[in-house]
Amino acid sequence: MAGDTIRANQTLRDGDTIISAAGEFELGFFSPGTSTNRYLGIWYKKISTGTVVWVANRNHSLMDTSGVVQINDKGITLRTRNSSEGIIWSVDAHRTIEIPALQLLDTGNLVLRDEAHDIKNEKDFIWQSFDYPGDNLLPGMKFGIDLETGIDRYYTSWKSIDDPSLGSFTNRLDLNGFPQFIIRKGSLIWSRTGLWNGYKFGGIPSYNQKGLYTYTYVFNEKEIYYRFDLVNRTSPIMRFVLTTNGDSKLLVWNGQQQNWMVYLSLQETDCDRYGLCGANGQCNVYNAPRCKCLRGFVPRFPEKWNAADWSDGCIRTTKLVCGTKEGFVKYSGVKLPDTRQSWYDKTINHHECEQFCLKNCSCTAYAYADVSKGGQGCLLWFNDLIDIRDYAEDGQDIYVRMPSSELVRSWSSRVKRKILVILIPSILIVVLLVILLVYKRRKLQQEESLKVFSESGSLDEIENVDLELPIFDLERIANATSNFSNNSKLGEGGFGPVYKGTLDDGQEIAVKRLSKNSSQGLNEFKNEVSFIAKLQHRNLVTLLGWCTEKGERILIYEYMANKSLDSFIFEEKSRITLDWPTRYNIINGIARGLMYLHQDSKLRIIHRDLKASNILLDHEMNPKISDFGLARSFGGNETDSETTRVVGTFGYMSPEYAIDGQFSVKSDVYSFGVLLIEIVSGVKNRSYCHPDHSLNLLGHAWMSYKEDKLRQLIDGVILDSSSHIEVFRVIQIGLLCVQHDPKDRPVMSQVVLMLSSNMKLPHPKQPGFFMERYLFEADHLSINPNLSSSNQLTITGLLPRQ
Repeated sequence: MAGDTIRANQTLRDGDTIISAAGEFELGFFSPGTSTNRYLGIWYKKISTGTVVWVANRNHSLMDTSGVVQINDKGITLRTRNSSEGIIWSVDAHRTIEIPALQLLDTGNLVLRDEAHDIKNEKDFIWQSFDYPGDNLLPGMKFGIDLETGIDRYYTSWKSIDDPSLGSFTNRLDLNGFPQFIIRKGSLIWSRTGLWNGYKFGGIPSYNQKGLYTYTYVFNEKEIYYRFDLVNRTSPIMRFVLTTNGDSKLLVWNGQQQNWMVYLSLQETDCDRYGLCGANGQCNVYNAPRCKCLRGFVPRFPEKWNAADWSDGCIRTTKLVCGTKEGFVKYSGVKLPDTRQSWYDKTINHHECEQFCLKNCSCTAYAYADVSKGGQGCLLWFNDLIDIRDYAEDGQDIYVRMPSSELVRSWSSRVKRKILVILIPSILIVVLLVILLVYKRRKLQQEESLKVFSESGSLDEIENVDLELPIFDLERIANATSNFSNNSKLGEGGFGPVYKGTLDDGQEIAVKRLSKNSSQGLNEFKNEVSFIAKLQHRNLVTLLGWCTEKGERILIYEYMANKSLDSFIFEEKSRITLDWPTRYNIINGIARGLMYLHQDSKLRIIHRDLKASNILLDHEMNPKISDFGLARSFGGNETDSETTRVVGTFGYMSPEYAIDGQFSVKSDVYSFGVLLIEIVSGVKNRSYCHPDHSLNLLGHAWMSYKEDKLRQLIDGVILDSSSHIEVFRVIQIGLLCVQHDPKDRPVMSQVVLMLSSNMKLPHPKQPGFFMERYLFEADHLSINPNLSSSNQLTITGLLPRQ
């Protein structure tokens, strides 16, 4: 049957369909997977035919093709043609409809309406499928509860790919205590989304893509719901789905590969599993082991805890005693614990919230309910704290109640040790000497650390560096690297050598020893500690610790088995091992890491030296951005800045930065574009030579694009292992990133969507520095005649043009 509507004098039989006005969605009967059972459902029409987003009779299948849909003035019915099985599925309108019509909208929403009345908003619909989700959350669909009508919109997984009946998992708003979205497996809590903090869900990366989609969270006396909306019809097609294994994923349609790509997963690590560390435990995916007890708590069952069974959690070392002097320990950058046993008040300020908790003997912790308003609203907990995890970039602050003895435990412990030494000198004199030596050494390390950070500015100027980051003994590092032997050396950058080391426990590390003769060593060291120590992302290298003993400036990182990207793409023997899927994965990983730095991290960081040698590869060839020595952070809505000291690497620097000293997120985008084209071509930008012209790699890419000869740009190694259309698209994205005017370049969130979807790409304009060789030889050699055109050259002290 034609059209998008079924009316009272019509029927929809198995084999018939209706299609939304613009052809986005289709309604009809289908059989899922390998099953022969029949269901009434809605699926995408233009793309991904067969991707079902809603099922009417999911728990009552038809055994044959006899299904018929009819509507009348009472509602909707689904029966068999001979009505032998009675009503399979129905909708009761609860009132008489004058002119009933069942219409499929281009949003994927199936609505029952009365054509005798105008539709002003969704409340004029008599019934809509958006109020009864399946396993999908589509743009424009509310996810939550209408407190006036009682409609509870939640979604439930399929039982299997062959069976759309109710599966094991549900994702639903829980109204107990402070509202939160909880995924359950049956009655068991599987995971939590985290709390809405006024602008996003705490504990989930911020993936609000400006210009692509927006999200809304409504929390008032009438309704509580979340909804995301595409900005316009050209935005990539996106949907949330609750999988059969309990993972909630945001998927993006990739038109080039004709498949759905995972853009965001809410259950990426085991720390996302509910209560992994038990009561009063804290999970950190970068720690080994994952779990630790909060301060003032110890494992309930130490033997089980040491065996990596953390389910029983932690208990207080000192019980709270009502009426005694107590205070709070602040934890920053965490996913707030389960709020089902909490209390909240949106009007109470910070000081009042603290006092409320102190006056209530049952209160164990408090936090701000809305951080978007400068810390307004009060949230109190009254029992064990469950499901806390470190989330430095997107977490919140929580204040955990502690007895006064715990607040001063560290200080009092040292005092007690000294008293014991004085009382029993004959017995403990050796122990005293050891303690004094260790204490003096640790104190010296701390003083040296503070001295390093105060040589050219106060601690405040580097955003209160977290000195709790592990400090390594120089002796330990020397032993791990065979006393910094050449055999342990992995390479050497502009600020000093990098060594491979192995700690006593067998952990492999990378040791970056900053050169004492480098004028930039101090600044780089400060940046590394103050920035990367606060960052957590799968595509950023992890900083394990530092050392400033005896004037050294040493940084200890996780070891990357496959070293750096440049050792693969620019080396003839190694490059042949990089097929297109591997390179595409590397490109996507770098893009996601850079998007996190620009948009989702608290610090809002511009790297300023993104290049192939600063992309490290783990044992599975996953990329991690490294070397934050030249990085700068922005605050608030700040987006760009200027400097009189240009630092970076020729060939990767954007024109506005190299010439005028102006840098922004778009400077990093330019560097990413250069890197992207290098990955595709397998050659360096500034060392590229062509027999027919003197352009650099960007110029050659630009000319190839204009002449529609992109095949000549692609590394021959990947010609047979790639989709040429996909590679051509990646080159076009790279050229968009290196456009001369920074206003024309996309932001990284748009780049990520370009890479993961089939959204239409604009045509790039002329790149910056596409004849870079001549510009630098003519202009910059007059400033410093010793500058070379080497891709590895790192420059400092270069004054921009006025």
